[in-house]
Amino acid sequence: MLQNLFAVGHVTLLRPLHTPLEIVVVVKYCFSPVSLCCCSNTEEMESYKHFLAVLSAAAAFGIVSIIFVLRWVLHYREGLAWDGGLGEFNWHPVLQISGFIFLNGAAIIVFRLPWTWRCSKLIMKFIHAGLNLAAFICATISFVAVFDFHNAAKIPNMYSLHSWLGLAALVLFCLQIVLSVIYLMPFTPASWRAAFMPLHVFFGRSLFGSVIAVALMGITEKLIFGLSNPKYKDSPPEAVFVNVMGVLLVAYGVAILWISTRTSWKRPSDLALHTQHTSGGGEDNIKVGPSLSQLSDEAEAEGRVDVRRRGHKLDDQAD
Repeated sequence: MLQNLFAVGHVTLLRPLHTPLEIVVVVKYCFSPVSLCCCSNTEEMESYKHFLAVLSAAAAFGIVSIIFVLRWVLHYREGLAWDGGLGEFNWHPVLQISGFIFLNGAAIIVFRLPWTWRCSKLIMKFIHAGLNLAAFICATISFVAVFDFHNAAKIPNMYSLHSWLGLAALVLFCLQIVLSVIYLMPFTPASWRAAFMPLHVFFGRSLFGSVIAVALMGITEKLIFGLSNPKYKDSPPEAVFVNVMGVLLVAYGVAILWISTRTSWKRPSDLALHTQHTSGGGEDNIKVGPSLSQLSDEAEAEGRVDVRRRGHKLDDQAD
């Protein structure tokens, strides 16, 4: 049975489909030439195809980057261990890429996945927070691995620009999580949430891009220090391999930021989804509704008016 609200292209079902015949009729209608004759609806389906293409590319870039970093430390380097040696240090790039970059990127776009729009916004916020928390834990363990290795090898800590920027990113990321938890609390005034949200989004994307940049600095620094015969400048196979990994990380970051900044791919508000679900069904309980971007824009406008009203009410109570 298809559940309450389901969109195929531009067609929105306003009630569950219980029988195979109903499902076949709806699917045939959704993909028939007649149903695609309207330009705006066709554009919406094309936008959805573009979203899936960019999402698939982002997933491929991210997963292949993780495979590359594992191949790097297991084949070209000393493997993985937790003994104060180089094997422990190698946890740093593995956890940075798989956690601080990949999981953080997934957290950024989790609201944009159309198949999650049936979940409440609160549930998605907890998933978003959980992914960010997992990314923070991975990053913290990777820092511990570096400090342990440096202390065991009598190497000074925090002497390079890479280490300065990396620690700054970790501290700011922790602050971002703490403020986000406060933002989730039901007792937080609506006006505060409205003011905090743009900052949360801006700093989240900025930190994500910064972490990728710092990772590129780190892997380049490691190659310069770690390759002696032949040297990094001679482009040995390891250097070429890791350079390709760096390109994959950049591509992953670009794809994630592209998905997260497209207005037409934004999640409609729960109010918009509920209104679309309950606003009449017609004879066949099938409705050709507005585009998702229109729903999102309308919901945002309603939300801003509502926040202003609640803000005025709070001001009146304070007076």
